[in-house]
Amino acid sequence: MIMPNDDIASRSRSRPGTSRATFTRPEAHGPIIDQEGREIPPESLEEGFREFSFEFSSANPFGNLTREQRLARIEVIARLLDIAFVVPGTNIRYGIDGLIGLIPVVGDVITTAISLWLVREARALGAPWHVTARMLGNVAVDGVVGLVPFAGDAFDVMFRANVRNVRLLQRWLDKQER
Repeated sequence: MIMPNDDIASRSRSRPGTSRATFTRPEAHGPIIDQEGREIPPESLEEGFREFSFEFSSANPFGNLTREQRLARIEVIARLLDIAFVVPGTNIRYGIDGLIGLIPVVGDVITTAISLWLVREARALGAPWHVTARMLGNVAVDGVVGLVPFAGDAFDVMFRANVRNVRLLQRWLDKQER
């Protein structure tokens, strides 16, 4: 059975034996808020996107963060790199550092670069030279031993340089007066 185009396009007629559901646009409850927390008047939404623009200066995810936000970001990245996953049936944890490290040389260079960025963030938090030197030592050991095929990847899983570095940073921060 072929349905004529008139039946498809018209809303007023319904075929016998079928029910026609009516769909209405859901009404918004409460104020509409943008990403910065400002209220958007509903009439401006009706006008369309005439005033649509990007502000790249306020959209920088790497600038103007508080100390706690930087520390939280470092912790999340370190956990992702070192202990994000569990080997099923065991208690062995590994992260993307171990997975990316399976790519010969390039994988270890990438994960070492991310680890060095974490050390740079620790320095931006005000970590002294002796803390950053120990962190750099952990990254160097992880990077050099990680270059050895297979054994280096197993070492990456067990050594967890990034989690060690976050612990070093947290111990130093706990000793500081706020």
